Amino acid sequence: MMQTAKAGVSFRETMSGSVSLNTSQPPQTATLSMHAGIRINDIRAFVADPRHQGELSGSIDYPPLGSALPSESGVFGLFTPSGDPKMVYMVYELGFRHQDQAYYLAGKKHVRCGALWNLWSETTTLYVTLHSGSDASGPAIGQGILRLGILALLKMALTLRATNAGSMVGGIAAVACFLGFFAKELVRTYILQKPLPSAS
Repeated sequence: MMQTAKAGVSFRETMSGSVSLNTSQPPQTATLSMHAGIRINDIRAFVADPRHQGELSGSIDYPPLGSALPSESGVFGLFTPSGDPKMVYMVYELGFRHQDQAYYLAGKKHVRCGALWNLWSETTTLYVTLHSGSDASGPAIGQGILRLGILALLKMALTLRATNAGSMVGGIAAVACFLGFFAKELVRTYILQKPLPSAS
């Protein structure tokens, strides 16, 4: 019996900001732009998974290293547990290469239970560390903050698509499932201000 394809969603997101490279003295600061493509292959499994992980690919523009540097690996996480029940992460990690050297950009948005007016800044601010090597265990060689602007947010919303849905109804259901999960987590965090349940 042939398995039914699982519906998912995809979207694109661009964040930019200053990143200081500490391999030179004084540290070199330049604008880094991360052009990310997020893909969630099975939206229902994504929502059910406590880590809420998907795939991330894309490219990096960072003048000290180059432009349009394609990703070799990537991780995306949405409202991923941080170890503190009152805070979750939005995780963006992208591995790339420049002149035969591997680099890994690891970033997190810190989403904390708190007042509603914190929603915008916390969900659009990505704290990043640039590592030398193929993962986040490599030496940290740079730090910075990337932000998602209003125009970039609108562009991102326009790229949200269902994948592998099989029908218009299935596609609408997949997108609605994603948006419903996102909205539910924002309500939990900023309106109800309810911590995540403790792991049993």
